[in-house]
Amino acid sequence: MRLIPDFLRPNYAQKLSLLATLPLIVAGAAIAVLVAIQSRALAEREIKALEQQLLQAKKAELRNYVTQARNGFSHIYGLAAPDDEEAKEKVTQILSAMIYDRDGFFFVYDYDGTNLVSPRQTEYINKNWRGLTDSRGTPVVDEFIHLARQGAGWHTFMWEKPSTGEEAQMVAYVLGLQDWRWAIGTGVFIDDVLASVAASRAEVETRIRRTFYYIGGITLFALGLVFASGMVLNIRERRLADAKLKELTQRVFDAQEEERGRVARELHDGISQLLVGVRYALDNARRRLSRGDFDHVDAPLNKGISHLGTAITEVRRISRDLRPGVLDDLGLGPALKALTDDFATRTGIETRFSTVVFRNRLDADAKIALYRIAQEALTNIERHAEATEVSMDLRGHARGATMRITDNGRGLPPVQDRGGPGIGLRNMQERIEQLDGTLRILSSRGTQSGTVIEVLLPLSHLLPPGDAANASSKRVS
Repeated sequence: MRLIPDFLRPNYAQKLSLLATLPLIVAGAAIAVLVAIQSRALAEREIKALEQQLLQAKKAELRNYVTQARNGFSHIYGLAAPDDEEAKEKVTQILSAMIYDRDGFFFVYDYDGTNLVSPRQTEYINKNWRGLTDSRGTPVVDEFIHLARQGAGWHTFMWEKPSTGEEAQMVAYVLGLQDWRWAIGTGVFIDDVLASVAASRAEVETRIRRTFYYIGGITLFALGLVFASGMVLNIRERRLADAKLKELTQRVFDAQEEERGRVARELHDGISQLLVGVRYALDNARRRLSRGDFDHVDAPLNKGISHLGTAITEVRRISRDLRPGVLDDLGLGPALKALTDDFATRTGIETRFSTVVFRNRLDADAKIALYRIAQEALTNIERHAEATEVSMDLRGHARGATMRITDNGRGLPPVQDRGGPGIGLRNMQERIEQLDGTLRILSSRGTQSGTVIEVLLPLSHLLPPGDAANASSKRVS
């Protein structure tokens, strides 16, 4: 049962496209995430630094306000006794008058927690605010008194803004007047600082999103280029494959026609002539028998029998050339030995054949390919090489199997003088390429002339010993 429908199964071109685009998408996403993390971390450091700078500026401003206020009443405080109520009244009047901006004011609490000065929020005056906390639970007045006892200090808390009535974050600077047991201070709301920080963070997020869009656009553009290039290459390769397929098909047809023509010529020139001779001999013997000439019948019958034997031999030769039976029965080594022996007998060229026992371990495709290459090579030597010696060697080794055919002929012409590879060489090349093997042709001309054809088959075409033995026993049975 198929779990994935056929229309969802990617074809080869789609698999190649996915293989090319997936790393690009993953790389683009990884770059985008890394840029976002790095940008956010860098921006956060810059925002923190900006926030610290703004807060330090606010604190410096507060410190300056408190210093100016103390300078304003120092001539009174410096000469007054701890219980001088008149001096204290003058100082509270001075501090109550010191208001600035929309929300700036000075406040005074004694060490018992009673508010003495609060010009913008008068409802706090003359009331004890010990234990007062803000909306977050942060102590306010108690912390003022604690900082004042220590001399001075900063405190951050939530407080109601006089101008709006809404709660906002405040930074206060508190100074202690130890002789009077007073905590004097002023504060500034830092909502503008927080707004600036929030605006900076929002701008950073906007920049990061924009960077994501840029990276996404670049990635999409690159994907478009990959897709377009893949389409162009796919169309080009498809056209080349179609052209090569047409050429190969035409060559197959040409090879078929050539083989048919060769077989037809051999049948006409050899078998047909022999059978005609047999017919004339038998007809001659029949006429002599009809005349009662029994003494002269043996000659035409013997001649006919001889022609018939020659015809049987030719039929066997043609059959062997088309598909040698010894290749299937005994294996590649004996088939090549029979081929070289027949070549030497037919051409008179001294031919040597050597091999290592294969135990018939080559698969069927490899045996046929090597036999046809050897057959084609010997045909080329017979037609073109003008050689007097030929040697063929077949052996197996750790990398696979090698067949080497050597002759001492005149060699191949230079590359520039060739009209392209011949049909025979091209057939050899294509046969070995179908098996993922290699074909090397070494040729020289002159006094040391000759040609070497070396065929190397990979180890994948050698059967395990057990499989080879089983295949051999099946053929014998």
